[in-house]
Amino acid sequence: MDSSVEWLLFLVVFLSISISSSSADRIGIPRGAAVLKKHHLPSKRAFSGDLHTYFYTQTLDHFNYKPESYATFQQRYVINYKYWGGGAVTAPIFVCLGAEQALETDLQTIGFLDDNAARFNALIVYIEHRYYGESVPFGSREEAFRNAYRMGYLNSAQALADYAEIMADIKNNLQASHSPVIVIGASYGGMLASWFRLKYPHLALGALASSAPVLYFDNITPSDAFYSIITKSFRETSESCYQTIRRSWSVIDSYASQPWGLSVLSSKFRTCYPLNSASELKKELESIYVVASQFNQPAYLVNRVCAAIDETQTDDILFKIFAAVVAFNGNNRCYINPPTPESQTVTGWKWQTCSEMVIPIGVGENTMFQPNPFDLNTFINDCIRTYGVAPRPHWITSYYGGNDFNFILQKFGSNIIFSNGLRDPFSAGGVLEHISKSIRAVTTTYGSHCLDLFPKSDNDPEWLTKQRNIELRIIKGWLVTYYADLKAFQKG
Repeated sequence: MDSSVEWLLFLVVFLSISISSSSADRIGIPRGAAVLKKHHLPSKRAFSGDLHTYFYTQTLDHFNYKPESYATFQQRYVINYKYWGGGAVTAPIFVCLGAEQALETDLQTIGFLDDNAARFNALIVYIEHRYYGESVPFGSREEAFRNAYRMGYLNSAQALADYAEIMADIKNNLQASHSPVIVIGASYGGMLASWFRLKYPHLALGALASSAPVLYFDNITPSDAFYSIITKSFRETSESCYQTIRRSWSVIDSYASQPWGLSVLSSKFRTCYPLNSASELKKELESIYVVASQFNQPAYLVNRVCAAIDETQTDDILFKIFAAVVAFNGNNRCYINPPTPESQTVTGWKWQTCSEMVIPIGVGENTMFQPNPFDLNTFINDCIRTYGVAPRPHWITSYYGGNDFNFILQKFGSNIIFSNGLRDPFSAGGVLEHISKSIRAVTTTYGSHCLDLFPKSDNDPEWLTKQRNIELRIIKGWLVTYYADLKAFQKG
């Protein structure tokens, strides 16, 4: 699979808690997201020869002093020195905070750093998240994910402490103690960027948090907001498309209720393996609609799906839906349930959602999907059956904040950009209004998930270029203020 598409698939893993109420699905990833591989989505140019790879001997447990806490593992990071002005002139450092994927995916798909470092004479750093890619403790992936005792060291607080150690080490090695750091992240990585600025303000001057649903915890955001945005995107694109999708679920259920129904559905949708249940098919279809909405730009995936439905001349609703499947996937030998081995990302994110990242996404009554409200007790029981541990649904807001977010942050927070595309369903849990003069919300009406961090292109719409320019002006303002303050401080 192309790395740029793989990165998008990793972001879709957030949907792991929203597809159904069964144990396997509630903490799983919608396998239908794999159809992204058929789309011509933006990818970073080939790896540059300017990239230098390093490994930092990282502490396993930053928050305890038990003997086992002092175990170490090798954490990977990459530096591009090409544009850097140097520590002597306190040139800035742009750091991309890795999320639930291997470092290579960020290198290929997050172009914001490389596209803009030259204008700031900035050093570029990409850090891989613990337990992903090559930054795996306990010697191997198998050992790291063996049980909850091993996976217990995989959490956001440990990841932020990792980043802090590496940043401090880089600044020390490069004699860049006064070089300001701007941290940048996408989706979960965007949450990490904003949280890093709040937790480690002595290390990061500012943060750009792209498509970071920091308010989708602890019922701060309505549970059904995610699917409401998807429905709105489809309905605004085509009323007939929306109505066809909405009616299709009961048609699928009607077929499945017959003795021969699953066989007919398997034939109609050219499944790779015979369907075992109607929910198997519905979950895959739901994933297509979710991914199309979340990553609509720049491939106009919602338009593609709806065009296939509307332009198929038949009264057979399921034939129309299958046309959408083909339009989304391309021409394949089979569809719906291809064999897909569980990736490191899926394994890791399942654990993270079953421990601290409890994002309570449910499906309400007024969407184009069948209602499926989020039930916390069911979710907790599913996680206990899977891992033997219960999630902590209130921990994120306790540790990082969230309730009364605007009121609290305007008193003590600063220098964070929360960017969101309003077509992205995760924008429902994002910060969409300015909090203060230095905590700014940058939104675009037609933007999709993390689009502002993609590599720039000559085909970018004007509104996307404007969004990025706003972000760059804000970052420049932070740096100008910092250098003035530093000069005054050094004069004493």
